Amino acid sequence: MDSCDRRVEATAAWLASPLRLVFLSLVTLALACGFSSRDGSDDSERSARTSQALGSDPAAADVWTGTWAASPQVGNAIFSRQTLRQIVRTSIAGSVARIQLSNVFGTQPLVVSDVHIAQRASGSSIAAGTDRSVTFGGQVSTIIAAGALGVSDPIEFAVAALSDVAVSFYLPQPTGPITTSHATALQTNYVADGDVSGDATFPGLQTNTYYFLANLDVQNPSSEGAVVTLGASITDGVASAPNANRRWPNDLAARLARAGRTIGVLNEGISGNELLTDGAGQAALHRFQRDVLSQPGVKWVICCDDPIDDLGSSNPPSSDRLIAGLAQIVSTAHQSGVKFFCSTLTPFQGAGGWTPRAEVGRAAFNAFVRSAASGCDGVVDQDVATHDPANPIRYLPAYDSGARLHPNAAGLQAIANAVSLSLFGAAAGNPGDGGSSDAGAIDDGGSSSDDASSSSAPTASSSGGDGGGTSSESGTISGDAGSGDASSGVPSSGGSSPGPGARDSGAAGGGSPSASGCACAAGSEGRATPWLAAFAFTFSLVLARRRVSGDRALDPSGAASVCLRERPRTDRPSSRRDRAPSVS
Repeated sequence: MDSCDRRVEATAAWLASPLRLVFLSLVTLALACGFSSRDGSDDSERSARTSQALGSDPAAADVWTGTWAASPQVGNAIFSRQTLRQIVRTSIAGSVARIQLSNVFGTQPLVVSDVHIAQRASGSSIAAGTDRSVTFGGQVSTIIAAGALGVSDPIEFAVAALSDVAVSFYLPQPTGPITTSHATALQTNYVADGDVSGDATFPGLQTNTYYFLANLDVQNPSSEGAVVTLGASITDGVASAPNANRRWPNDLAARLARAGRTIGVLNEGISGNELLTDGAGQAALHRFQRDVLSQPGVKWVICCDDPIDDLGSSNPPSSDRLIAGLAQIVSTAHQSGVKFFCSTLTPFQGAGGWTPRAEVGRAAFNAFVRSAASGCDGVVDQDVATHDPANPIRYLPAYDSGARLHPNAAGLQAIANAVSLSLFGAAAGNPGDGGSSDAGAIDDGGSSSDDASSSSAPTASSSGGDGGGTSSESGTISGDAGSGDASSGVPSSGGSSPGPGARDSGAAGGGSPSASGCACAAGSEGRATPWLAAFAFTFSLVLARRRVSGDRALDPSGAASVCLRERPRTDRPSSRRDRAPSVS
């Protein structure tokens, strides 16, 4: 037996074991999977780059940030077969929008139809070519249950930062006697008879109240989140000019935009609101869940002037009670991962409700806010920003609107300037942003944005307190006491549908690994190739084994040879069927 035959014998003996055949097949499959996985990774990387180039990042899809908001209150206006057109001022831009309509204080279902959104041109007129129809669950009408919130479907609609957007909708059935509104709009809105939501101009009546409209939200991949300004009349903008958008939260939004930040500013101020007691709207303690923690994209809250109204009431609480109430919502915010910035209280000597006792309470509250024991993540010192250094219990005359309670436009700007932008962390691509880059752009006598009136404080979150659910001290308002309405407010007829660009993880061709972790799972295009290679290899081994076994069976003496180079060939068969084992 020559060397060739010895090699054949060794190969035949090795192939005689079925386990070895299986082993070779698995090795072939593993190698093929490796190459296929590498190719799949390259495809995934190319797809990701394409998605980013097209602006359709799946991770950013369906992530919402509020660009405008107003806190709901009890109202008593009745609308029937009328259309409302309401103007809102945005804070950040977005390419996709949605609206939220609130019936939280309604006593009957609210029927809303023919909803439209457009860019406002001037007055009641909308900009040509910008009008879009809004749906709820794919329908042009929706029914919002009493106590609930209606959230629209996403709308492909370009929202510009610091711009006016018109939201119009038709109310085909009577809405009263109790409605949901926001009393101090400081914005002219419009009411017309009939369904005229899509009309370019509104010839109807005017109102200075928001009805049912609670939020305008956007999708923006550059969004850093939203800050909620929670407060009373100073936050609501009282004493600022109507239709001028000079509330201090508007001024803050403008500062953020000039600094290149994409942070939504949501004004949840209610004139006359208190921290502890329901009255002009639910107390801040009771509405904190709905008006702060349920806001889209919220990351920060600035708690402002509510305690001034507590202190100016006929039966003011002690400073200890105010501090306990503050500590409760600080703790609730921290439990939800929201940073809490405390504000000191502005002076109000000379205003109605001021007493020496109230001043003592204000001083004690401010001292607590400035201390490390407050648990605040930062302090906005509105007191330092607005008081008269020569008489710290009064406004600086240049900032006083005349009523001794509310600052004028310059005073509101000073409050906005007191918010250091460094409280919001470093801007993307600008790690050194400390909030003072726009100081030179601030006018109206405002103080510099990087002064000592805004500072960070160590977090020392108070234990206990769930941020709501306590009953009203006055008992004048029933309904939600901190439970919020956003969690259950999607109407039965519709709701929020996935935003454009959302991806189904089970979509065909997605290339996702199978449960076993092998990227060669069948069912994906191109993934069958490794299995075919393994099958072909195994089949060839089986044929080789049968060939050797057959040769040995024909010539047990070992005289036969399967070494082709040594096999004498006298003829060439005309077809594969004519071939037979060659015997020497």
